[in-house]
Amino acid sequence: MQLRKGFELRQVCGENVLMAEGLEAIDFSKLVNLNETATFLWKEAGAQGEFSIESLASALCNEYDVDEASATADVKAMLESWKEIGLLS
Repeated sequence: MQLRKGFELRQVCGENVLMAEGLEAIDFSKLVNLNETATFLWKEAGAQGEFSIESLASALCNEYDVDEASATADVKAMLESWKEIGLLS
């Protein structure tokens, strides 16, 4: 999997927000607020380029005090929601 190009992570009023660039930015439904963990996963996915549920779950376990099963379930749910709103290619 890869992140879809055209989205940029920015801080707006202290919140981490993904914003669509270019003409897509006109559609404000493409504004996505990320919590700390989701922001970590977005940055990690971008750094990895080509990533998998397993690679992101492993990174999550290394960064936070979370077991592998929970990390895998959380990453899987996050990626599914990102897929539904068009953040993955």
